[in-house]
Amino acid sequence: MSIVRQSVSVLLLLSVSITLFAQKKKTAEADARLKDQAVQDIQSKADIYRKHAMDIWDFAEVGYKEVKSSALHRQTLKDNGFLVETGVAEIPTAFVATYGTGKPVIGILAEYDALPGMSQEAIPEKKAVDGKNAGHACGHHLFGTASIAAGIAVKKLIEEKRISGTIKVFGCPAEEGGSGKVYMVRAGLFNDVDAVIHWHPGDDNEVTMTSALANKSAKFRFKGIAAHASGAPDKGRSSLDAVEALNVMANMMREHIPQEARLHYVITNGGKAPNIVPDFAEAYYYVRHPRKEEVKAIFERIVKAAQGAALGTETTMEYEVIGGTHDLLLNKTLAEVMQKNIDRTGGVVYTPAEIEFAKKIQSSFTFKAPAIENAAKVKPLKAIPDAGGGSTDVGDVSYAVPTVGIKAATWVPGTPAHSWQAVAAGGTDIGIKGMMVAAKAMAMTAIDLYTDPTIITKATEEFKAAKGNYKYEALLGNRKPALDYRD
Repeated sequence: MSIVRQSVSVLLLLSVSITLFAQKKKTAEADARLKDQAVQDIQSKADIYRKHAMDIWDFAEVGYKEVKSSALHRQTLKDNGFLVETGVAEIPTAFVATYGTGKPVIGILAEYDALPGMSQEAIPEKKAVDGKNAGHACGHHLFGTASIAAGIAVKKLIEEKRISGTIKVFGCPAEEGGSGKVYMVRAGLFNDVDAVIHWHPGDDNEVTMTSALANKSAKFRFKGIAAHASGAPDKGRSSLDAVEALNVMANMMREHIPQEARLHYVITNGGKAPNIVPDFAEAYYYVRHPRKEEVKAIFERIVKAAQGAALGTETTMEYEVIGGTHDLLLNKTLAEVMQKNIDRTGGVVYTPAEIEFAKKIQSSFTFKAPAIENAAKVKPLKAIPDAGGGSTDVGDVSYAVPTVGIKAATWVPGTPAHSWQAVAAGGTDIGIKGMMVAAKAMAMTAIDLYTDPTIITKATEEFKAAKGNYKYEALLGNRKPALDYRD
């Protein structure tokens, strides 16, 4: 090849490279403008979303009882142009809100149930709200609100034809032990979804790259014979004795189950008076392990222990499976995209008054608290697959569709979930600021999925490889939603 022809070839390659670089730069700038608009849209409605979240914080409705909370979310989405289908998966407080047509279909999860016995004022000392029992100790009032805020911002871009596809906001009740999303997965509500985005309140800012524990729960109910506990104890057969026998056997079992397993229970009914042999008693059990197969096996051993307890106390036993959730499939492809967006959003910066509040909260800890400044930082992406200590029904969603989530600092650094300190911070602007971080990061991540189809393709390939040949089966079986599990 002559020097002239070689030079022409080099020039052509250089020209193509420059063109491709220019195109990529132009695309990146266009995407940045879309993200800026979404962020500005969410921020412009900060006061609206603050009130929305605080209304739900005040409602503090427990699983499957979130009538007012669900209604507020649904009405807000309807007012913003979404088509809302309610009562999905045979759950009155569940819904799917949809806007747009065609592919891709991106889902955003919204939760809104509170926890019983967690009533707390928005102050840095333990004090229940008079006349209230439940409280948002897991921050789901923020969870649902951020999710609809992100959904509305994405909807606006679709409406303006700046992106194309479908956005769905899934109203997911009863995450706290009620396994609401499991019924929604089982009903096929995620079958047409290409990717799902979610988040969770926390005490720091990071992309979720830690799996969750698979979980199965049940209420074991024993029936005996009532009698006078002093005058005729021989005539009675104590259901409470059966519950206590079950608990003793379960506690002995701890030595003989995998060390990663978690087994815990409460006695939800132990009788009404000491001088009456209880003819009814109930214990509520959770079994957890990183692998769903181990959960099934350990649960069956608990059932055998309950049968033995009934046999030994001459009572009868029946049990009702209440919930069951899968472990969480991680998706690095989506996580890397979400990491860029939470890095862009940044963390939560406290005012001097909020710093003072945070210090008072931390003074109530029984352990060394991390630096308050951690709330303003975003952790780098790091996968720790088997370190999760909790369970979530998002796990079942992750077995249906590629799924990614983040935590945002809605609580004072060091605050554990399911604590009065979490309820308190969640009722202040500390919680609201973290909520806004999450809403913006989710909206920007969704934009990336709409504008770059290769992300979904790669994420789907990773999802299929992680799931393998496993055929999804709900751990709670074919039971109908446990709408009365909080009764």
